[in-house]
Amino acid sequence: TFEPARRKTRQWLMEIFEQLVALLGRSYAPYSRFPVAAIIKTKSGKLYAGVNVENSAYPLSRCAEQGAVSAMVAAGEQEIAEVWVMGKGEKPPTPCGGCRQVLSEFAVPEVRIHCLTDSGQTSTNTLGELLPYAFKLESR
Repeated sequence: TFEPARRKTRQWLMEIFEQLVALLGRSYAPYSRFPVAAIIKTKSGKLYAGVNVENSAYPLSRCAEQGAVSAMVAAGEQEIAEVWVMGKGEKPPTPCGGCRQVLSEFAVPEVRIHCLTDSGQTSTNTLGELLPYAFKLESR
């Protein structure tokens, strides 16, 4: 976890961007060569980060969003308020289908997912727009 400036100002957003760029350098993506970083903001305002970690047995690889969710849950939190995902390239990457489902376990459909490139390209969608028919069990 880390804590940039408290209020959502231009400076705060720049700190998020800079942290995502730094996280990209920590990604372990020797097979796809596609580093991804994610930051989750919880309802409490705390931020949790993750990077993708690949494995030579491909199904064992983990996405950045999953790493951030794991850090959030390990810290005792379970309510996502906002998400940022960054990759390299020309187009901002969106969370994969599996990550959209994982995020939906802890976020309402209105939660904004900000997708960015390290060169500054951005797009924002709600989780509901990215995953309109999330699978939900009634036990929660």
